[in-house]
Amino acid sequence: MEGCGEEGQVKLLGVAPSPFVARVRMALALKGIDYVFIEEDIHNKSELLLQSNPVHKKIPVLIHNGKPVCESMIIVQYIEEAWGNKAPNLMPKDPYDRAIARFWAAFIEDKLAQTVLGVFNGQGEQQQKAAEESVANFLLLEEALSGKQYFGGDEIGFVDISLGGILVFIKTLERVTDIVLIDAEQMPLLSAWVDRFSEADGVKDVLPDRAKIFEFISGWRAKLTSPPAVN
Repeated sequence: MEGCGEEGQVKLLGVAPSPFVARVRMALALKGIDYVFIEEDIHNKSELLLQSNPVHKKIPVLIHNGKPVCESMIIVQYIEEAWGNKAPNLMPKDPYDRAIARFWAAFIEDKLAQTVLGVFNGQGEQQQKAAEESVANFLLLEEALSGKQYFGGDEIGFVDISLGGILVFIKTLERVTDIVLIDAEQMPLLSAWVDRFSEADGVKDVLPDRAKIFEFISGWRAKLTSPPAVN
């Protein structure tokens, strides 16, 4: 990884299990950028976090040369632009291809993630509807992968990081709820991408801990399905 020195020091504020923090760690690892990871307590946020992200007061926050950058995919874009001379290129060079990458990243953030959260939070018919909508969204990503190893081509890029950050959450949610969202028969390309991406250098070592994600999802689902306390 690149040594940054004091002038180029990079810090990342976050918590290791966070899928959004994972996106940033993937981008940094793929670019070979050295950084200091500062573990936050989300129940007792540090002054550094509150000062660095006074609007949302959330992780992740990247601090580069003393300047904070917030929101996971905005940070990934910043990393690509600030270290654009370092391979791999996380964004295509062609303006149209860059626009397409931003489109699919926004689709994952604004549409797919919301339906997956519906499966996470829902019960009964509400959960089933969210699952059906999630599958429909994953099928669109299956089409977008046609003829490619990764969404941007032969190397991991912007869209892969966007989806990859929430991948452990998705696969663990399938396990806890017994609902298949990425079906190998319906989505052979996306299923192969899941395996390929999860084992890629720069990714596998920074994926959120599966056991911690399983504990989190299981605990939340148990609360949702348990009867209300009687006074």
